[in-house]
Amino acid sequence: MVAYHASALDGVARNPALPTPLLLRLIAFYGSADGPSYVLHRAGLPEAAVAAVLAHPDPRARIDFAISPRAEPAQRARLVDDPSPKVRAALAYGPERHPRTTVAPLPDAVCARLLDDPEPSVRAALLESPRLAPSFVASLATRRDPAARRLAVSAWGALPPGERSALTADPDPEVRRSAALRECPHDARLTAGLLADPKAAAEALRRGLLERADAERCVGERTHLAALAENPSLPADLVERLAVDPDEDVRFAVSLRPELTEARRMAIDFTVGEFDRSTVDWVRDGLADPKVLRRAATSAHALLRRAAAASPHLPPDLLDLLARDEDPIVENLLGIHHPDTPEEVLMRVFARLGGTFSAWMAETHPRFPREGLAARFADHPDGNYRRLAVRDPAATPALIERLSHDSAVWTGQAAARDPRLPLPRLLEALHVRELASSAGANPALPEAEMAAVLDRAGVPG
Repeated sequence: MVAYHASALDGVARNPALPTPLLLRLIAFYGSADGPSYVLHRAGLPEAAVAAVLAHPDPRARIDFAISPRAEPAQRARLVDDPSPKVRAALAYGPERHPRTTVAPLPDAVCARLLDDPEPSVRAALLESPRLAPSFVASLATRRDPAARRLAVSAWGALPPGERSALTADPDPEVRRSAALRECPHDARLTAGLLADPKAAAEALRRGLLERADAERCVGERTHLAALAENPSLPADLVERLAVDPDEDVRFAVSLRPELTEARRMAIDFTVGEFDRSTVDWVRDGLADPKVLRRAATSAHALLRRAAAASPHLPPDLLDLLARDEDPIVENLLGIHHPDTPEEVLMRVFARLGGTFSAWMAETHPRFPREGLAARFADHPDGNYRRLAVRDPAATPALIERLSHDSAVWTGQAAARDPRLPLPRLLEALHVRELASSAGANPALPEAEMAAVLDRAGVPG
């Protein structure tokens, strides 16, 4: 197949205006050398298309649908009895995580059936899935499979006391260890037991309820001091000793403790790395807590402000405060995580980091500016900025056509996708290698022309 025919076909598979008859042709064509896989990841597939996928003879088509982040869970769930264990495993694992994409989990009853699947690969895929409902995870606490009980520990807060106690006494050592690490912040006996376990000692020192004697012994023996320095139950005098420890990692860990005053925090000798985004547990666990966010966002400690900037729940005054922060990492995190990030912050991130993930997250943010971009950037010397002109609602068809001829490929592609592109140029772009996919995805492309793309690509009618 001619390269631009394949590219145009790929674009048509993505076209939001693709009519159902052509959609069904593409689904039937899936699995050939040039069949576009994206057609199975479209949102809102009609019932006829779903039925065609479920009955598709190529298991790769059913696998693609099983992991589609845009398919409804009830639609994907219909693959639970698929004859191929690879398809069932794909269904069990589900879609990968993706920024700003919310995917509803499969119904609990379907997950339960997958967990009882005769194929070990299916059961394993389910227990590794990032898309399980909390209610289902909590239901695993009494399962016979120790791997399932280990996963249930991650829903610790939703488990009743009896199930928690059973898990801390579980016959499987990995389950016992995981459960004990969850409960040890409230149980000094469990913490003491974990300190003797090389696989658990560091985490137990980080979060477990410590007896003073154990804390003193660990300080004296210099056992996992950086972890110990984070422990909420560490006596104040030992905190002070670690605040002047010769190891900078230890001093840095102390500097992040939540109970410190700002004066005491900033009196500690520590350095925040230029790109450091290390997790601060007490801020991460309180991303929806206004008091926690205020303490972190108003801190002079850069890592605490970065941690607060990762919250989508910042109140307006703290968002405004962090939007003026001179730390570029704070700006990047606001652009990724907060739904109300100011336009000027998003534009600064785009300008500073064009071509990176953070810049892409800023540009695709719902609040990224649109008005006035044509006047500002249509003649910019950098094609990455000229591309922004296409976003402007006031951009004229003549400007869009001009930009479709731009020397910067990304700019031309953005213009080729725009419905304002005059039809003669749109049809021409279907035969330009670099533009064919974008032109095929243009919702203004007439149905007859979409059909012609399929015909030229050899898709059976």
